[in-house]
Amino acid sequence: MSEDAVPGTGWQRLHPATLAFAIVRLGPRTLNFLPALAAIGIAGKWVYVAPALLLFLLVSLVIAWLHWLRFRFAVGADEIVIESGVLSRQHRTIPFDRIQDVSVEQGLVARALGIAKVGFETGAGGGKENDAHLDAIGLDAAQALRTTIRAHRSEPLSAAANVPEAASAPSGEDRLLFAMGPRRLLIAGLFNFSLAALAVVGAGMQFFDGLLPFDFNIFNPMDWIDVAEGYGLDTWLVAHRWVAGIGAAISLLFIGFASGIATMVFANWNFRLTREPRALRRTRGLTTRTDVAVPVKRIQAAILVTGWFRKRFGWHELRLQSLATDGEKEKDHQVVPFGRLDEIDPVLDEIAIRRPDAGIPWQHSHRIVALGGFVGATCAALGGSTAIAFGQPIGWLAVIAAALIGLFAMIGSRFHHWSDLGDMVAIRRGFWKPKTTLLPHASVQSIDLKTDFILRPFGLATLIFGVPGGSSLASHEIPAIPVDIARDLRARILAGGACA
Repeated sequence: MSEDAVPGTGWQRLHPATLAFAIVRLGPRTLNFLPALAAIGIAGKWVYVAPALLLFLLVSLVIAWLHWLRFRFAVGADEIVIESGVLSRQHRTIPFDRIQDVSVEQGLVARALGIAKVGFETGAGGGKENDAHLDAIGLDAAQALRTTIRAHRSEPLSAAANVPEAASAPSGEDRLLFAMGPRRLLIAGLFNFSLAALAVVGAGMQFFDGLLPFDFNIFNPMDWIDVAEGYGLDTWLVAHRWVAGIGAAISLLFIGFASGIATMVFANWNFRLTREPRALRRTRGLTTRTDVAVPVKRIQAAILVTGWFRKRFGWHELRLQSLATDGEKEKDHQVVPFGRLDEIDPVLDEIAIRRPDAGIPWQHSHRIVALGGFVGATCAALGGSTAIAFGQPIGWLAVIAAALIGLFAMIGSRFHHWSDLGDMVAIRRGFWKPKTTLLPHASVQSIDLKTDFILRPFGLATLIFGVPGGSSLASHEIPAIPVDIARDLRARILAGGACA
């Protein structure tokens, strides 16, 4: 049956391009077979190396073909059925009501072929391995399947449990909440300065070093002078060495900004966040196009992230902690990669979470939170001093690092704030990369009150919040606050969550 068949017409197979993807995956698998080939060669049987490799590839392709041949699926009125397995057959039925999310993902090759990978998140225990997916079906069929499941799950919308009334969207057309065009991506890329590309550039220079007509390090001013010598500019450049230094600095900045822009463009090209009856849907990507839904009733917390520099210009990032993971790559859903607060507020309104008002009082953690940094600084200073005492000047680097660690620890201790807003607790921390967590009381499943031999003499305790889903930005906690306040806050949050 054609892979583009409309859902509901019977058994269907995956797109034949699945076999092409299997061939691509043979590359990494061949590396695992290399030790066996090396053993054959070491044994002096070189004549068998090529046939063994060809036999391995042939067997792998036959197995991939059998898996494709024995895989089929059917879409019924209220369920999807998947049968798979060559020797051991598996028959799996997934009711539409059990499907929490239908994601559609397209890589560069898939977009060229007009196909997509469809993932079904069921919310079953055991993690992602218990979810189902269709590796490659026609894009039209994927969109029709998503529409079928979405329409079925939207029918009992009024009876949905645990969905805040303010977060319920009216039926009808999806509403666009946030989008990013090329101009916004360019600005975001400039603020996303990254030196990750330096490793790629350095590795490339090392790999192609024998092919270059000269030895060149893009960040070494002397190499700039050597290049200028070929154009008769070496005398002038030596007389103006600062030009070489500026050239090296400019090349460093260019690579950093270009890397940031490229990362932002590839990840968030044509970014769109829309509101559906039950979920927020995010589509983005240049080479790999992803389509992910975030069910509103599964959202546990909102996290606002910014940077010391970008905050001065009013730019922020919004992530949502959810019971659903983000495409197997992130625990949090990035729903606004780069936006202003007046663009983020409408998104928060859709999930019934609000930002704290400007005039609310914030409570401060005790400055003892800087103790860990001071201990690290002390160890570094002692190590550096010992090296200097034994005549090693490099020890001064450790002494300088110790001073910086202590300074940052002291500054960072001033940026641990929290506030209880009645039905939600707000936690704010960080100087270089400020982060504000908005945590509804109803999302908190447990609260650990932790104290130790350091906090106990000061009458302090740390509250650690157990929130389903987990965040990739560390656990949610309020460190070093008076123990009486910690107990009272814990009682109020747990009581509020029980009432909810």
